[in-house]
Amino acid sequence: MNIIRMSGGIGNQMFQYALYLKLVSLGKEVKFDDVTEYELDNARPIMLSVFDIEYPKATRKELVEMTDAAMDFASRVRRKLLGRKSGEYHEASVDYDEKVLEMEDAYLCGGFQSERYFKDIERQVRETYQFRNVRIPEDIKGQIEEYERRIKEGQSVGIHIRRGDYLDSADVYGGICTDAYYNKAIQYMMKKYDNPQFFVFTNDSFWAEKWCEVRERELGKPFTAVKGANEETGYIDLMLMSKCKAHIIANSSFSWWGAWLNDSPEKRVVAPSKWLNTYECHDIYTPDMIRITSSGKII
Repeated sequence: MNIIRMSGGIGNQMFQYALYLKLVSLGKEVKFDDVTEYELDNARPIMLSVFDIEYPKATRKELVEMTDAAMDFASRVRRKLLGRKSGEYHEASVDYDEKVLEMEDAYLCGGFQSERYFKDIERQVRETYQFRNVRIPEDIKGQIEEYERRIKEGQSVGIHIRRGDYLDSADVYGGICTDAYYNKAIQYMMKKYDNPQFFVFTNDSFWAEKWCEVRERELGKPFTAVKGANEETGYIDLMLMSKCKAHIIANSSFSWWGAWLNDSPEKRVVAPSKWLNTYECHDIYTPDMIRITSSGKII
């Protein structure tokens, strides 16, 4: 049996569950550890239930056995003398790691952020990630329905701008999705669509309203800051994003999935040419992505 350690927000959770589907398709027994990361005070909510997903959970006993973490006297003495015999395996890098699919009796840790893990079961993944159980609070229901109507009826371009935690971790994420990046991506979409309507998704709606006002005044195209969702209901933004005709994504698994869930062969997706400052990321990109540098150059 393998155990996948779940971590992060809904985008990360979707990559990890897609890996689960792939491993199961290979005939492996797989369970999740959805406790270790999520018992922390600052943990993100687990949101896979919006797809009506239920998953097998590893017991505390199974986790202890898999990671050789028993605290009885004999186990502690053995570890001190012989070392820990943990089944813990971290993906080799941020790119596709084929060994992940070969592991047996392993505690798998990582983001697994590549379509390569599940490309051959793409239809199953797409069928799984249908928004079957979306709960929209009554006080914003009308507002969300209006966004959805406008997105479906127009030449909608979803723009994801990640702020908040990304600003706090600028050494990892900063300097990638710059103004030059977004300006060039918007220009690209304006050349491809006669009457694009831009919908901005972000975790800083107050900032986004000002940003949209400036862009609309400068470019003469409609920009809408999508509001209403919060940390607990972020799946609403993901659902709306997936319904857009085209996508300008951030270096974020959240907007990656927002674009990927749009299965139209005519969609256009713009992505930043660099994903992280700390690692070279190659396999996060899909063949349909147009990549733009932080200086605003299409490559």
